[in-house]
Amino acid sequence: MVHVVEDHIRGLQIDENGSQKDFHNSTEEFDDDGHARRTGNVWTASAHVITAVIGSGVLSLAWSIAQLGWIAGPIVMVFFAIVTYYTSVLLADCYRSLDPVSGKRNYTYMDAVKANLGATQVWMCGFVQYSNLWATSVGYTITASISMVAVKRSNCFHSSGHGAACHISNNPYMASFGIVQIIFSQVPDFHRLWWLSIVAAVMSCAYSAIGLGLGIGKALEHGHSHGSITGTSVGHGIGQITMDQKIWQMFQALGNIAFAYSFSAILIEIQDTLKAPPAENKTMKKATMIGVSTTTFFYMTIGCMGYAAFGNHAPGNLLTGFGFYDPYWLVDFANVCIVVHLVGAYQVFAQPIFAVVETWASKKLPKSKFINEDYAIKIPLCGALPVNLFRLTWRTMFVITTTLVAMLLPLFNDIVGLIGAYGFWPLTVYFPVSMYIHQKKLKRWSSEWNGLQFLSGICLLVSIAAGLGSIKGIMHALGHYRPFKTNY
Repeated sequence: MVHVVEDHIRGLQIDENGSQKDFHNSTEEFDDDGHARRTGNVWTASAHVITAVIGSGVLSLAWSIAQLGWIAGPIVMVFFAIVTYYTSVLLADCYRSLDPVSGKRNYTYMDAVKANLGATQVWMCGFVQYSNLWATSVGYTITASISMVAVKRSNCFHSSGHGAACHISNNPYMASFGIVQIIFSQVPDFHRLWWLSIVAAVMSCAYSAIGLGLGIGKALEHGHSHGSITGTSVGHGIGQITMDQKIWQMFQALGNIAFAYSFSAILIEIQDTLKAPPAENKTMKKATMIGVSTTTFFYMTIGCMGYAAFGNHAPGNLLTGFGFYDPYWLVDFANVCIVVHLVGAYQVFAQPIFAVVETWASKKLPKSKFINEDYAIKIPLCGALPVNLFRLTWRTMFVITTTLVAMLLPLFNDIVGLIGAYGFWPLTVYFPVSMYIHQKKLKRWSSEWNGLQFLSGICLLVSIAAGLGSIKGIMHALGHYRPFKTNY
């Protein structure tokens, strides 16, 4: 087997026998850095962005707006959309060092941080980024299993009546989702997942549209509270909460909305799939605009119509909280779309972790056949799949770990809020802003420097508040939760 070693200075491809080949003359096979030619474009990148952004977070938006009310809810959502787009534009320029068109490529988010901010901050970035990606994989496992359980419960309610118990354990469904992820995890790298992201993006748009349609239909029915200016009511009556509960739930709602916009952690990895010309940063900015504007449209309409449909009693998960019972087949189809989407979204967030671990292992033990040797296995109708023993072993263990943790803590809103709070400020705001300041050599205390630092400070406070609210919710939920035994 030929192992390709990159030589960025001379532009040579070197095989295991020491022979050299000028890959600049092999433009059909390799890019300027010796990697296999990238083929991504604005549409595949947009699909990756939409797959990453429209996830389980969309299902909690009606509940989030219910905590904030008709004024603060949409304003907060627009705030997160603007901040995410703006900082993503800054981050897109960090894919190449020094010059955004011809500079040295940074293949990962950590590479970009190291090139701009140095080795000290790269360790902090790596810990936050990869722990956030891992936690997101846990969150997607929880959400997928809840949607699978919802299909089963929907059919139970249809046959036995809306008052039936229909309590079902989600553990078998988490295990089945994990098995599917073990299979898809053997796809070697991000570049070969474009088709899965496109399928997932179509599914996300499908269930978002269904949720929107059901919300509009419910909102048009008579006899519903359509919400209020301030959201959930404070008091001592039925359906009311205390002021302390109101504040904590508002904080948690911030985390849920932040989670709904979390994709900055994989933006550089998505950008590394793009072909050039045109310049990768220009394509990525267009893809980000398409992705963020598309998701914001869905978020605003679904969140607002869901709140209009259920008022202050909006369920934590719009499609699995059983505010909608009929038509049951449409609810079932929407939940199936969620599961299919999350199969792809899980891979989009897990692949950067797979890549960094396998690259590190290959550098440490370059002669190990267990780590570096690929074996071609022919699969009917799919061609040959390269199987690597190390990849098979460690990726399987990764999926098993996320599945077990999801079984221990299947708390949808609380976990979603905590993940969103944890990753929003450092990955979406702090590092992109800091790298931009370094690249542009902005003077301390200049107007632009002050503005960026103010933005970063505000977002830090938002992340802290959201994190505290979600931790409070988790502590409350754990008071009556039994691991592996609680049913839906």
